[in-house]
Amino acid sequence: MLGVPVVEIEKTVRMAIAGLTIGKFTDEDGKDYNLQFTLNGAKKKMVEDLDKIYVGSLTGAQIPLKQLASIEFQNSLPVIEHHQRERSITVRANVLPGFLTNNVTKDVLAKLNHVKLPEGYRYEPFGELASREETFGNMNTAIIITFFLIMLILILEFKTVKGSLIVASSIPLGIIGSIVLLFITGYSFSFTAFVGMISLIGIEVKNSIILVDYTNQLREKGSGLDDAIQTAGKIRFIPIILTTLTAIGGLLPLALQGSEFFSPLALTIIGGLISSTIFTRVVTPVLCKLLLK
Repeated sequence: MLGVPVVEIEKTVRMAIAGLTIGKFTDEDGKDYNLQFTLNGAKKKMVEDLDKIYVGSLTGAQIPLKQLASIEFQNSLPVIEHHQRERSITVRANVLPGFLTNNVTKDVLAKLNHVKLPEGYRYEPFGELASREETFGNMNTAIIITFFLIMLILILEFKTVKGSLIVASSIPLGIIGSIVLLFITGYSFSFTAFVGMISLIGIEVKNSIILVDYTNQLREKGSGLDDAIQTAGKIRFIPIILTTLTAIGGLLPLALQGSEFFSPLALTIIGGLISSTIFTRVVTPVLCKLLLK
């Protein structure tokens, strides 16, 4: 009679009491938060709050909820949370900007280890720590597949296993730089850092590919192995340095942002590019000398 759809009543009550998500907000650290539209959230919701709810009708009029429904108490079953068939209580917290979640988690767990819980009680860390362990466990298969795909592409490119091994030798050289830079900057080996390392594998091999491919081209033209290695190192030095600096320059804004989400990813790639570029200048020519006969 008042032109109010039943679904509008449910939506309005839920919005006023529990809150309704109307959008998202991203802070400086890149974390997303839901924007909740509800009644004054500074105090606990009371039964009297239902008298403050007005429901919009099809004509645009605002009808008080008490004119649309009668409100009464009914008994309901209590809710008991369970985790893996055990009764549980979940305690949630957000880390303030400027602090690393991994470091805060370690400090909290260190203090919890000194707390004597009653018999039959125990605690389990969840959140980012649990998500990281679960993600890393599921990524093992992806790592193996990625490695074999890279090796397959290299074999198709150089037609020999030796040439592919020389190029693939730059992979551990880049991982060293990634770990060192993360340690220096104080970031943990998070999921995003792990993604950055996977991306690094495909980026860093380009330096070795440039050297080995040009060395093979010079040998096909009649140059000796030693002359080809030295000439390739001299001629390809500047292109390797420039491409590396270009990649690092593009990642610097993310690295300097101070974001716990994006900075580890950028720092992982930057550190790997620096170390692989330096060590490749030594390791790749030596392996060419030893393996390319």
